[in-house]
Amino acid sequence: MQAQTPTLAVAPAQSPVLELDGHRLSRLLRAGIRQLLADQEQLNKINVFPVADGDTGTNMSLTLRAVVHQLQQRPDPHAGNTLTRAADAALDAARGNSGAILAQFLMGLGDSAGTLSTLNTRQFAAAVTAGSNYARDSVGEPREGTLLTVIRTFADEISQLSSAQRIQEFSELFTRALVATRQALQATRTQLEELRAANVVDAGAQGFVDLLEGMLQQLTGGDQELREAFPEPPHGHEYSALAGEPSDLSQRYCVECTLLGSSLEHRKLREQLAPLGSSLVLAGTQRKVRIHIHVNEPNQVFLLAAQHGTVSGHKADDMQRQQDAAHAADRRVAIITDSVADVPEGMLDEFGIHMVPLRIHFGERSYLDKAGLSSVEFLEELVRNPIHPTTSQPPHGDFRRQFEFLASHFPAVISVNVSAKLSGTYGSASTAAQRVQPADRVAVIDTLNVSVGQGLLVMYAARCAARGLNRDAILARLQAAIPRVRAFALAGSLQYAVRGGRIKPLVKSIADRLALVPILMTLPDGRVSARAALWRRGNLPYKFASWVYRRMNPQSSYRIGIGHAAAEAPAQQLLQTLMRMHGRIASSFIVPIGSTLAAHAGPGTVVVAVHECSEDDP
Repeated sequence: MQAQTPTLAVAPAQSPVLELDGHRLSRLLRAGIRQLLADQEQLNKINVFPVADGDTGTNMSLTLRAVVHQLQQRPDPHAGNTLTRAADAALDAARGNSGAILAQFLMGLGDSAGTLSTLNTRQFAAAVTAGSNYARDSVGEPREGTLLTVIRTFADEISQLSSAQRIQEFSELFTRALVATRQALQATRTQLEELRAANVVDAGAQGFVDLLEGMLQQLTGGDQELREAFPEPPHGHEYSALAGEPSDLSQRYCVECTLLGSSLEHRKLREQLAPLGSSLVLAGTQRKVRIHIHVNEPNQVFLLAAQHGTVSGHKADDMQRQQDAAHAADRRVAIITDSVADVPEGMLDEFGIHMVPLRIHFGERSYLDKAGLSSVEFLEELVRNPIHPTTSQPPHGDFRRQFEFLASHFPAVISVNVSAKLSGTYGSASTAAQRVQPADRVAVIDTLNVSVGQGLLVMYAARCAARGLNRDAILARLQAAIPRVRAFALAGSLQYAVRGGRIKPLVKSIADRLALVPILMTLPDGRVSARAALWRRGNLPYKFASWVYRRMNPQSSYRIGIGHAAAEAPAQQLLQTLMRMHGRIASSFIVPIGSTLAAHAGPGTVVVAVHECSEDDP
């Protein structure tokens, strides 16, 4: 696959551009970013290094859109201020290896030119050189043949042109510097084995050249004001194969977070983080650092960072699942859900289901549900920690990042979410979906369910997608299936519901005295309520199975999911009993339940979800 690097015919500028103030810099940056966004899908397709997961275009675009927003919100005539604000916006929004490097490059520009109200060509060259040095210093193991190489080539060229040849006009400076920069981009095709095997240029480097090309077009076109609203990147309708080959990754998660402190030591952070994984990038200042690293244990990164300051903006993307999805050319619809859904890990991998984690908070310490803290680890912390946990919905930016990535590889994306009556997660996903173009690319579904019940609907949608059904057909089947899925939970202990303020201590006291175990159930409107109870005495799993069986149609086939909180033996007994009672169980699974339900029902909880099948279900 060939990356496109067109050579632009340069028309004379309407008037020589001898200096850049804040307004002109803003126009140049916005024009460059526009060019990069237009190439977003192609950048995803040629992304093979360091991982062929097809998200470089998405990451660079998300990082730089924040810059555009900042520049549009508060125009500033001061050049140094403009660059500093652009760098701050990029740092806060930095995504992926390339996004973090770009943010650090802008940080170098801002630090070098921060006091200057205007820039001539020599001052601009000095700022770009500082940016190149900042970018290279931010990377734990710099590699030639990447974005870093092309940035340095551009910096070296404009330094030589502005000093030795004394070029004072910016359109000429960019035109001549881009000759060597384009050559450096093409040279990346043979500098790394991954790029040589796929016969592509480095995706991050191509994105940087796109940025420069857009800036040059703005310079040579008369430097017109960009008055129209900044567009979302167009998505094409051709989903050609990606470059590179999928592989089993040695580090599965792309982990990012922001670290705040008063005097953060980058050297010490690098020394401590580097042994955890690979592709380490530290972008930022002594007060704020954006951490990017590839690891297998995301929580190790967050815990280590917390020793140095306040951690926020946790992110852990599953690169293995992203890579597999990016290369799944035979599927027309991508399925994504939130971490409230309880689905066996093997099913997530088999069907390529993506998951956006909620946040779990034990006091001031936060975790990513199921990514930064597994279900087993959560229960251990629940029992040990006197602070009762709370959960919070993912910010819509987490959904948008995943939606943008999937929409660049699939014609349609369906997000299957926890009941809106139980969490703001559905609303967060809906907000994110509205910002993905075209408007109907992402559909968001309220399952009116939770935990294993939601998981059954997620798996149903994934089976439909694997069968080759299109977006509208899957949505129609999901809407028909939602009323046929019910979930029931037998609480392990009421003490956690009391700790979390869900029930009053008097209710627990009465239930304990009468030896009653409440049954929680999903209601048709999406709420969860305790509408029944069982005597604790006797064979509780058998009694619960009998209670569930009486609410099933003996003439229908069912898919069944069993969830448990450190109660695998009762879960196994429950499933076996149900299968003996009901002779038409089409499929079943057992899975540990996540934090949302376990936080209030406690260890020992078991959940049954039943999906009454229709005749044409896949």
